[in-house]
Amino acid sequence: MNPIHVESFGAGPPLVLLHGWAMHSGLFAPIAPRLAERFRVILVDLPGHGRSAPPSSYTLEALAAAVGSATERAAPPSEPLSVLGWSLGGSVALHWALTAPARLERLILVATTPCFVARADWPHAISATTLRRFGDELAVSYRLTLQRFVALQVKGSDHAREVLAALHGPLSAAEEPSRDTLRKTLLLLKRTDLRSVVGAVRQRAVVIAGERDTLVPPAACRWLADALPHASFRSIAAAGHAPFLSHPQTFLSAVSDGN
Repeated sequence: MNPIHVESFGAGPPLVLLHGWAMHSGLFAPIAPRLAERFRVILVDLPGHGRSAPPSSYTLEALAAAVGSATERAAPPSEPLSVLGWSLGGSVALHWALTAPARLERLILVATTPCFVARADWPHAISATTLRRFGDELAVSYRLTLQRFVALQVKGSDHAREVLAALHGPLSAAEEPSRDTLRKTLLLLKRTDLRSVVGAVRQRAVVIAGERDTLVPPAACRWLADALPHASFRSIAAAGHAPFLSHPQTFLSAVSDGN
């Protein structure tokens, strides 16, 4: 297992892709070739996920630092990056943007929330019970739960069968995260609350929401877009938590926003 697994292909300005909790970069397989027509795509398995070794600690600081160091192999530190972060990957991207403002020039935040779990002053989120239940299912049967999750995301889309076929290889090839990683990243999600700091993010950003997302409500994405000083907001009709799988063409159009 590599310290941090990084793949790079395509030509053009560098674009780092960061996946979500308990997943891995193979989920971007259906859209990565399209993005590589315009960008040098840099796929990263987050620490403890896919083919990357666990981090020293499961904090946004540690995850962002590990990703930042690893991406220097694919793009020199002098080269500004765009970062596409999905779900937990979006939270990592936000923290990275705050700590390395000269390194990141643009954020594409997909199904990203500043606060994953509902609180007294934050209704735009799922309950801690719902999050824990999903974590329990992953711990008991990781591959079956992942397959069910992906199938749910593409259900009803025009190209569902093709998307699932494209994902079969990447989903089967990646290492399963350990139960320790699942437990510790679940705690990270429960603790994460970036509402007080996102106003300091100075990079250009587009926040992309799935209209039917039940894990990260669109209202949370809208709040984030309003709180970021230089952000636009796109909602993809009829999409769930992974609009890049269910509505790839609309998603790619949203990625182009602000370019």
